Amino acid sequence: MASKLLRAVVLGPPGSGKGTVCERIARSFGLQHLSSGQFLRESLGGGGAHWLSQGGQDHFTAVSLIPSVVRGHEIEAWTHNHNSFPRTLGQAKALDGICELDLVISLNIPFETLKDRLSARWVHPASGRVYNMDFNPPHTQGVDDLTGEPLVQREDDRPEAVAARLRKYKDAAKPVIELYKSRGILHSFSGTETNKIWPYVYTLLSSRIPPVLPEEEH
Repeated sequence: MASKLLRAVVLGPPGSGKGTVCERIARSFGLQHLSSGQFLRESLGGGGAHWLSQGGQDHFTAVSLIPSVVRGHEIEAWTHNHNSFPRTLGQAKALDGICELDLVISLNIPFETLKDRLSARWVHPASGRVYNMDFNPPHTQGVDDLTGEPLVQREDDRPEAVAARLRKYKDAAKPVIELYKSRGILHSFSGTETNKIWPYVYTLLSSRIPPVLPEEEH
């Protein structure tokens, strides 16, 4: 159990690699990634924030969006009522009523890169497993590697819907990002590849919490 409580959130548009970054943070710093798959996969899947924590089933500490006094069922109730958060300025301010964030990581990926990623993304509906036809294709085209069941492309991942999703995120996220920037807790990382962004995220967090794995193991 970590001795220092650090509340952090990872922001980014859909397709920006939030989940991958959070999983790497979790492994590197001995944390548990509380992802949309654990709570509300569908409602959290369209962008917004991911969070991380360390601790038992009842209390969460270390890198966390939620303070240690908030229990798991309260996290689920919050996400159910507020969808993926903080997506808007109102939600960011409402989050202030739960905890004061120490750190916000914002992933800035060029929209053309995001369009390509999202348009090439197919999913296995039952499990939520995601494939990308460019860099993470299934072994057999069109079917899930583990079950052999058909893959589908989400309606909002189709090329004609992607641009509208990204514009909507940009408009909603701008005041949220400005809020955290004004508080001096925003750290932005830009690039087209998660592997190139990751070393900078690792260095930032290493200054706050001791890592359990060296960076080069990723």
